[in-house]
Amino acid sequence: MDMERTNTDNTELEKTESKNFIEQIIEKDLEEGRFDHVQTRFPPEPNGYLHIGHAKSILLNYGLANQYHGKFNMRFDDTNPTKEKEEFVESILQDIKWLGADWEDRLFFASNYFEQMYEAAVKLIKKGKAYVCDLSAEEIREYRGTLTEPGKNSPYRERSVEENLDLFENMKNGVYQDGEKVLRAKIDMSSPNINMRDPIIYRVAHMTHHNTGDKWCIYPMYDFAHPIEDAIEGITHSICTLEFEDHRPLYDWVVNELEYENPPKQIEFAKLYVTNVVTGKRYIKKLVEDGIVDGWDDPRLVSIAALRRRGFTPESIKMFVELCGISKSNSSVDYAMLEYCIREDLKAKKPRLMAVLDPIKVIIDNYPEDQVEWFDVVNNVECPELGTRKVPFCKELYIDRDDFMEEPPKKYFRLFPGNEVRLMNAYFVKCVDYKKDKNGKVTEIHVTYDPETRSGSGFTGRKVKGTIHWVSARHGIQSEVRLYENIVDEEKGKLNEDGTLNLNPNSLTVLKECYIEPNIADVKPEDKFQFVRQGYFCADLKDYSSEKPVFNRIVSLKSSFKLPK
Repeated sequence: MDMERTNTDNTELEKTESKNFIEQIIEKDLEEGRFDHVQTRFPPEPNGYLHIGHAKSILLNYGLANQYHGKFNMRFDDTNPTKEKEEFVESILQDIKWLGADWEDRLFFASNYFEQMYEAAVKLIKKGKAYVCDLSAEEIREYRGTLTEPGKNSPYRERSVEENLDLFENMKNGVYQDGEKVLRAKIDMSSPNINMRDPIIYRVAHMTHHNTGDKWCIYPMYDFAHPIEDAIEGITHSICTLEFEDHRPLYDWVVNELEYENPPKQIEFAKLYVTNVVTGKRYIKKLVEDGIVDGWDDPRLVSIAALRRRGFTPESIKMFVELCGISKSNSSVDYAMLEYCIREDLKAKKPRLMAVLDPIKVIIDNYPEDQVEWFDVVNNVECPELGTRKVPFCKELYIDRDDFMEEPPKKYFRLFPGNEVRLMNAYFVKCVDYKKDKNGKVTEIHVTYDPETRSGSGFTGRKVKGTIHWVSARHGIQSEVRLYENIVDEEKGKLNEDGTLNLNPNSLTVLKECYIEPNIADVKPEDKFQFVRQGYFCADLKDYSSEKPVFNRIVSLKSSFKLPK
């Protein structure tokens, strides 16, 4: 009996230890009755496209809501009209749907709460907890103090409640110019936490808002608006990244002073940093404006839209986020881990085709001129249910230039004068001659084939060490293939001395004379394949058409990344 109890206790201990720290906090809150349900949210500001780091937050918040049978809110934190656009709203909604986070009918905009936020500010003024300040932005910084020295009170801090109410209403009515007056919370200018030194909670900004138009000329600051949004929506756990940890006392101050019942709890977790990528919005914006990339969804970027266009799948991104885990300590993850995840996701569920990216023509001298054979080829040996396909074979083929050498080194087993190789899924061929142009570039290879060596015939007469892929010159579909590399290289330093990005000049290679077997005829944008011996590829979401096939390399076949044991 004691042994059974011990085993049960150990099992329960293992379950507890497997929970991340956020799950442990939530379960404790539920057990102690602080909350009787779980409600989370994802609150992006619509001032750019989401990136791989946001995917972690989306999947975490959505996953927790599902795990605890709660609710998930999709909310736009659109309180700053300076940089927000409808384009970004639409792209964010598409990205979140694509990742699989379903907010059902729970789509919200912070700007719809502007009236309640204004009333909340009035309430603070009436409580003597907020005042209108005439100091300039520079003067406010000077008065704030430093990490080692306390700040000093604004000369406008002791205005009466009545005067503050009048001034704040005049701010709302457009009496003042931008920057002329602000509303500040009255907390403690000597607080060791600079965020608590009478922070600005409202500013004047005569700007048109994407949602409310010109109705407002004052806008709440993020640290004031965000806790109000959470409280209005009934969020229980406001999960955010680690840089907001120092802002948590202000978050708690706002919801407590405004006397919300069951106020939300803020929990911080570590951001997701990935090496050799660019996530900063101002850097991406400049890359777009300078024409270095062709938009926020350029496949060299790691915006969610760019990853989708590159050919990554929601499943691969979820795997990546799970491998990264949830912690309180900032750390960096190698981009190779993300590549590992897409390889793992695609290798057993996508067909494999033959594609020649750098073609050189091969002529089979002893093959009948007008004959065409069709070989039955397995689509993916790791996934038999994907079936087989017919691949045409004729006298003239293309192979990759790397698969032929005039004077090969030792242990080169591909095609060279006098050597015999297997054409994948077809016959043995032997190189008997080749031709070059006036610049010495090989333009044509002549071979002979042995009809007894047909693939699947059971031929055992001799063996060859090399197998190469090929495409029928008569049937192959000419395509454009884009090969992508990291847009920056952190080993050389992500930034130059002048603060600009240290760009990789070889981040994009466009190959326009590629030939792919004709089974791509019915391909649609976003369809994915393994091109045998080349890597995983995706039909480009924007540029692919049957008249102009365009494929993006998602990732090569080889990986330097290994999962830690």
